[in-house]
Amino acid sequence: MTMHESKLEKREEIANGTMAFHFEKPVGFTFKPGQAIDVLLAQAPGTDAQSMRHTFSIVSAPFENELIIATRMRDSTFKRALRALPTGERVAIDGPSGSLVLHKDRGRPAVFIAGGIGITPFMSMLRQSARDRLDQRQLLLYSNRRPEDAAFLPELQQIAQQNRSFRLVATMTQMGGSRVPPGVQTGLIDAALLTSVTVDLTAPIYYVAGPPALVEGMRQVLEDMGIDDIDIRSEDFYGY
Repeated sequence: MTMHESKLEKREEIANGTMAFHFEKPVGFTFKPGQAIDVLLAQAPGTDAQSMRHTFSIVSAPFENELIIATRMRDSTFKRALRALPTGERVAIDGPSGSLVLHKDRGRPAVFIAGGIGITPFMSMLRQSARDRLDQRQLLLYSNRRPEDAAFLPELQQIAQQNRSFRLVATMTQMGGSRVPPGVQTGLIDAALLTSVTVDLTAPIYYVAGPPALVEGMRQVLEDMGIDDIDIRSEDFYGY
Protein backbone atom coordinates (compact mmCIF):
# COMPACT_ATOMS: atom_id res chain seq x y z
CA MET A 1 0.00 0.00 0.00
CA THR A 2 0.99 3.65 -0.41
CA MET A 3 0.97 6.33 2.28
CA HIS A 4 -0.87 9.61 1.64
CA GLU A 5 -1.58 12.73 3.66
CA SER A 6 -5.15 13.95 4.13
CA LYS A 7 -7.22 16.06 6.50
CA LEU A 8 -10.64 15.81 8.12
CA GLU A 9 -13.20 18.01 6.36
CA LYS A 10 -16.34 17.17 8.37
CA ARG A 11 -18.12 14.56 10.45
CA GLU A 12 -21.80 13.68 10.71
CA GLU A 13 -24.05 11.22 12.51
CA ILE A 14 -25.70 8.97 9.92
CA ALA A 15 -27.49 6.49 12.22
CA ASN A 16 -27.84 5.72 15.89
CA GLY A 17 -24.28 5.37 17.21
CA THR A 18 -22.80 5.58 13.72
CA MET A 19 -20.78 8.44 12.24
CA ALA A 20 -19.35 9.26 8.83
CA PHE A 21 -16.04 11.08 8.47
CA HIS A 22 -15.23 13.04 5.31
CA PHE A 23 -11.55 13.36 4.42
CA GLU A 24 -9.77 15.30 1.73
CA LYS A 25 -9.01 13.07 -1.25
CA PRO A 26 -5.24 13.14 -1.85
CA VAL A 27 -4.10 14.20 -5.31
CA GLY A 28 -3.65 11.14 -7.52
CA PHE A 29 -5.40 8.76 -5.11
CA THR A 30 -7.30 6.07 -7.01
CA PHE A 31 -9.24 3.03 -5.85
CA LYS A 32 -11.88 0.53 -6.90
CA PRO A 33 -15.38 0.56 -5.35
CA GLY A 34 -15.36 -1.81 -2.39
CA GLN A 35 -11.74 -1.26 -1.41
CA ALA A 36 -10.50 0.02 1.94
CA ILE A 37 -7.97 2.36 3.50
CA ASP A 38 -6.09 2.45 6.79
CA VAL A 39 -6.49 5.72 8.70
CA LEU A 40 -3.55 6.60 10.96
CA LEU A 41 -4.02 9.20 13.67
CA ALA A 42 -1.30 10.99 15.59
CA GLN A 43 -0.08 8.81 18.43
CA ALA A 44 -1.25 10.10 21.80
CA PRO A 45 0.93 9.80 24.93
CA GLY A 46 0.66 6.35 26.46
CA THR A 47 -0.67 4.70 23.28
CA ASP A 48 1.05 2.40 20.83
CA ALA A 49 1.12 3.10 17.10
CA GLN A 50 -1.07 0.11 16.24
CA SER A 51 -3.95 1.32 18.43
CA MET A 52 -4.03 4.56 16.43
CA ARG A 53 -4.46 2.75 13.11
CA HIS A 54 -7.72 1.30 11.78
CA THR A 55 -8.95 -0.17 8.49
CA PHE A 56 -12.17 1.15 6.94
CA SER A 57 -14.01 0.40 3.73
CA ILE A 58 -14.38 3.49 1.59
CA VAL A 59 -18.00 4.66 1.43
CA SER A 60 -17.48 7.25 -1.29
CA ALA A 61 -17.22 6.23 -4.93
CA PRO A 62 -14.14 6.83 -7.08
CA PHE A 63 -15.83 9.65 -9.00
CA GLU A 64 -16.36 11.68 -5.81
CA ASN A 65 -13.82 14.30 -4.72
CA GLU A 66 -13.56 13.17 -1.09
CA LEU A 67 -12.90 9.99 0.88
CA ILE A 68 -15.67 8.99 3.27
CA ILE A 69 -15.56 6.31 5.94
CA ALA A 70 -18.32 5.30 8.35
CA THR A 71 -18.12 3.43 11.62
CA ARG A 72 -19.96 2.42 14.75
CA MET A 73 -18.60 4.59 17.54
CA ARG A 74 -17.38 1.95 19.98
CA ASP A 75 -15.44 2.94 23.11
CA SER A 76 -11.92 2.19 21.86
CA THR A 77 -8.73 4.24 21.93
CA PHE A 78 -8.92 4.84 18.18
CA LYS A 79 -12.64 5.67 18.08
CA ARG A 80 -12.30 8.17 20.94
CA ALA A 81 -9.41 9.87 19.14
CA LEU A 82 -11.32 9.87 15.84
CA ARG A 83 -14.41 11.41 17.43
CA ALA A 84 -12.27 14.16 18.99
CA LEU A 85 -10.29 14.89 15.81
CA PRO A 86 -10.63 18.61 14.98
CA THR A 87 -11.83 19.62 11.54
CA GLY A 88 -8.79 20.39 9.41
CA GLU A 89 -6.53 18.03 11.36
CA ARG A 90 -4.04 16.10 9.27
CA VAL A 91 -4.06 12.30 9.14
CA ALA A 92 -2.18 9.65 7.22
CA ILE A 93 -3.99 7.29 4.85
CA ASP A 94 -2.50 3.99 3.76
CA GLY A 95 -4.04 2.29 0.78
CA PRO A 96 -6.08 1.36 -1.04
CA SER A 97 -6.34 -2.34 -0.18
CA GLY A 98 -8.82 -5.18 -0.45
CA SER A 99 -10.29 -7.42 -3.13
CA LEU A 100 -14.03 -7.16 -2.36
CA VAL A 101 -14.76 -5.45 -5.67
CA LEU A 102 -17.51 -5.89 -8.23
CA HIS A 103 -16.96 -8.70 -10.73
CA LYS A 104 -16.31 -7.78 -14.35
CA ASP A 105 -18.90 -10.06 -15.99
CA ARG A 106 -21.75 -7.54 -16.15
CA GLY A 107 -24.09 -10.22 -17.49
CA ARG A 108 -24.10 -11.89 -14.08
CA PRO A 109 -26.16 -10.14 -11.38
CA ALA A 110 -24.61 -9.08 -8.06
CA VAL A 111 -26.36 -9.92 -4.80
CA PHE A 112 -25.07 -7.92 -1.83
CA ILE A 113 -25.83 -9.07 1.73
CA ALA A 114 -24.95 -6.50 4.39
CA GLY A 115 -25.30 -6.59 8.15
CA GLY A 116 -25.12 -3.24 9.93
CA ILE A 117 -22.00 -1.25 9.10
CA GLY A 118 -21.09 -3.95 6.59
CA ILE A 119 -23.00 -1.75 4.17
CA THR A 120 -19.95 0.49 3.63
CA PRO A 121 -18.17 -1.30 0.74
CA PHE A 122 -21.49 -1.74 -1.07
CA MET A 123 -22.25 1.98 -0.82
CA SER A 124 -19.18 2.73 -2.91
CA MET A 125 -20.18 0.12 -5.49
CA LEU A 126 -23.79 1.30 -5.69
CA ARG A 127 -22.91 4.99 -5.90
CA GLN A 128 -20.48 4.33 -8.73
CA SER A 129 -22.91 2.01 -10.53
CA ALA A 130 -25.68 4.61 -10.30
CA ARG A 131 -23.42 7.35 -11.62
CA ASP A 132 -22.20 5.15 -14.49
CA ARG A 133 -25.76 3.95 -15.20
CA LEU A 134 -24.39 0.42 -15.11
CA ASP A 135 -26.64 -2.00 -16.96
CA GLN A 136 -26.23 -4.83 -14.47
CA ARG A 137 -28.85 -6.23 -12.13
CA GLN A 138 -27.93 -5.61 -8.52
CA LEU A 139 -29.79 -6.67 -5.37
CA LEU A 140 -29.02 -5.55 -1.83
CA LEU A 141 -30.32 -7.34 1.26
CA TYR A 142 -29.60 -5.01 4.18
CA SER A 143 -30.18 -6.19 7.76
CA ASN A 144 -30.28 -4.01 10.88
CA ARG A 145 -31.88 -4.21 14.29
CA ARG A 146 -33.99 -1.05 13.83
CA PRO A 147 -34.45 1.59 11.14
CA GLU A 148 -32.64 4.05 13.44
CA ASP A 149 -29.54 1.84 13.17
CA ALA A 150 -29.56 1.59 9.37
CA ALA A 151 -26.87 3.87 7.95
CA PHE A 152 -27.54 5.29 4.48
CA LEU A 153 -31.04 3.80 4.28
CA PRO A 154 -32.68 6.92 2.76
CA GLU A 155 -29.95 7.18 0.14
CA LEU A 156 -30.32 3.50 -0.75
CA GLN A 157 -34.07 3.92 -1.10
CA GLN A 158 -33.50 6.86 -3.43
CA ILE A 159 -31.03 4.88 -5.56
CA ALA A 160 -33.60 2.08 -5.83
CA GLN A 161 -36.24 4.53 -7.01
CA GLN A 162 -33.97 6.03 -9.66
CA ASN A 163 -32.18 2.89 -10.89
CA ARG A 164 -34.35 0.16 -12.38
CA SER A 165 -31.42 -2.28 -12.33
CA PHE A 166 -31.13 -2.07 -8.55
CA ARG A 167 -33.45 -3.55 -5.93
CA LEU A 168 -33.27 -2.96 -2.17
CA VAL A 169 -34.58 -5.39 0.44
CA ALA A 170 -34.19 -3.75 3.87
CA THR A 171 -35.15 -5.85 6.87
CA MET A 172 -35.13 -5.21 10.63
CA THR A 173 -34.65 -7.88 13.28
CA GLN A 174 -35.40 -6.21 16.65
CA MET A 175 -37.97 -3.51 16.10
CA GLY A 176 -39.02 -3.00 19.71
CA GLY A 177 -41.02 0.23 19.79
CA SER A 178 -39.73 1.48 16.44
CA ARG A 179 -42.06 2.19 13.55
CA VAL A 180 -41.58 0.20 10.36
CA PRO A 181 -41.06 2.76 7.56
CA PRO A 182 -42.54 2.24 4.09
CA GLY A 183 -40.66 -0.27 1.97
CA VAL A 184 -38.99 -1.94 4.96
CA GLN A 185 -39.78 -5.42 6.27
CA THR A 186 -38.96 -7.38 9.40
CA GLY A 187 -37.21 -10.67 9.99
CA LEU A 188 -33.88 -12.31 9.38
CA ILE A 189 -32.15 -12.86 6.07
CA ASP A 190 -32.58 -16.60 5.63
CA ALA A 191 -32.77 -19.18 2.86
CA ALA A 192 -36.47 -18.56 2.29
CA LEU A 193 -35.99 -14.82 1.81
CA LEU A 194 -32.91 -15.27 -0.37
CA THR A 195 -34.70 -17.81 -2.56
CA SER A 196 -37.74 -15.59 -3.02
CA VAL A 197 -35.83 -12.44 -4.01
CA THR A 198 -33.29 -14.14 -6.29
CA VAL A 199 -35.66 -16.46 -8.17
CA ASP A 200 -35.47 -14.33 -11.33
CA LEU A 201 -31.68 -13.81 -11.22
CA THR A 202 -29.50 -16.01 -13.43
CA ALA A 203 -26.15 -17.15 -11.98
CA PRO A 204 -25.62 -14.26 -9.55
CA ILE A 205 -22.44 -13.69 -7.59
CA TYR A 206 -22.97 -13.13 -3.87
CA TYR A 207 -21.14 -10.62 -1.67
CA VAL A 208 -21.43 -10.71 2.14
CA ALA A 209 -20.09 -8.10 4.57
CA GLY A 210 -20.76 -7.49 8.25
CA PRO A 211 -19.97 -8.92 11.69
CA PRO A 212 -18.12 -12.27 11.59
CA ALA A 213 -21.12 -14.23 12.90
CA LEU A 214 -23.36 -12.85 10.15
CA VAL A 215 -20.79 -13.52 7.45
CA GLU A 216 -20.24 -17.08 8.63
CA GLY A 217 -23.98 -17.70 8.90
CA MET A 218 -24.74 -16.28 5.47
CA ARG A 219 -21.97 -18.25 3.82
CA GLN A 220 -23.41 -21.42 5.33
CA VAL A 221 -26.93 -20.54 4.18
CA LEU A 222 -25.69 -19.89 0.64
CA GLU A 223 -23.70 -23.10 0.55
CA ASP A 224 -26.74 -25.04 1.81
CA MET A 225 -28.69 -23.46 -1.06
CA GLY A 226 -26.22 -24.98 -3.48
CA ILE A 227 -24.23 -21.83 -4.29
CA ASP A 228 -20.67 -22.67 -5.29
CA ASP A 229 -18.02 -21.30 -2.97
CA ILE A 230 -16.34 -19.57 -5.92
CA ASP A 231 -19.50 -17.46 -6.33
CA ILE A 232 -19.47 -16.22 -2.71
CA ARG A 233 -17.22 -13.34 -1.72
CA SER A 234 -17.12 -12.01 1.83
CA GLU A 235 -15.48 -9.66 4.27
CA ASP A 236 -15.64 -9.77 8.09
CA PHE A 237 -15.97 -6.51 10.01
CA TYR A 238 -14.26 -6.84 13.39
CA GLY A 239 -14.70 -4.39 16.25
CA TYR A 240 -17.12 -2.06 14.51
